[in-house]
Amino acid sequence: MDIHRFKIFASIFRHKSFSKASKELNLTQPTISNHIKILEKELALKLFERLGRTIRATKQAKVLYAHVMGIIESTDIMKKAIKASSKDNTGRLIIGASTIPGEYILPEIIYKFRKIYPSASFEVEISDSEGIIERVSGHELLMGIVGTKLQYDQIRYTPFIEDELIVISSPSFVKRHSIKLNELVKLPMILREDGSGTRKEIDKLLDNTGISIDDINVSGIFGSTDAVKQAVKAEMGISIVSKLSVDFELRYKILKEIKLTDIEIKRRFYIATHEKRTLPGLYAAFMEHVLAGPDNPGIA
Repeated sequence: MDIHRFKIFASIFRHKSFSKASKELNLTQPTISNHIKILEKELALKLFERLGRTIRATKQAKVLYAHVMGIIESTDIMKKAIKASSKDNTGRLIIGASTIPGEYILPEIIYKFRKIYPSASFEVEISDSEGIIERVSGHELLMGIVGTKLQYDQIRYTPFIEDELIVISSPSFVKRHSIKLNELVKLPMILREDGSGTRKEIDKLLDNTGISIDDINVSGIFGSTDAVKQAVKAEMGISIVSKLSVDFELRYKILKEIKLTDIEIKRRFYIATHEKRTLPGLYAAFMEHVLAGPDNPGIA
């Protein structure tokens, strides 16, 4: 049983509300509902009855709550004890990361981690997702942070944060503020290289909608997100990039977002580790720190 699901169940039980539990745990209501469906399936029982806009806990849920609280409290005590015993950990962590997490997510996470473990130092090696996963698979890296899941034997993917891919243009290149996907692919488009997580997600999107990469008007392919942004600014074309990577440019109207009216492109970033490797203490503490983030879904 997943302790995270127990915590979600306990929050709903206390608040008698999915929406209040969602706010308390910083999770979306669909995520909350999905966890409860899985828990009900695992236990083969109904936990909540929905009565219009309100919910009522079943008799089985009341019994479960008493047991769950004991499990949660024991787990929290154990985690605090482990953390307290390892706060003097020192050493260097070598983390592989694809472009978006390496440049836009990890710096802040590492900054906060070093407040807890000030003697820890980091080396972040940035490559495309495929290169990072290959190195984890080959035991060259203990941990990688990537933007897509690839079929490599014995790689464990743990999701930890959601990302949205958006269409960007220079303000003057495309005047429209919204567009359909089949209209978008007719415009000059700038892509990332084949091994990148962003490119993998775009390829999956096109494949699912029956559009061939050969049907796209590709004006350029670049090996980094920054290069893609510069090409878009130079009006070589439009591109699909992580929203995290263009926060500054959108805020100051250097680039603009063109809304896709018929599709939304969501993805998750993953911590990639080898199934046959046990993470050393400092790496394990860092992984726990990453997963404690506000958008962690807590599912393996």
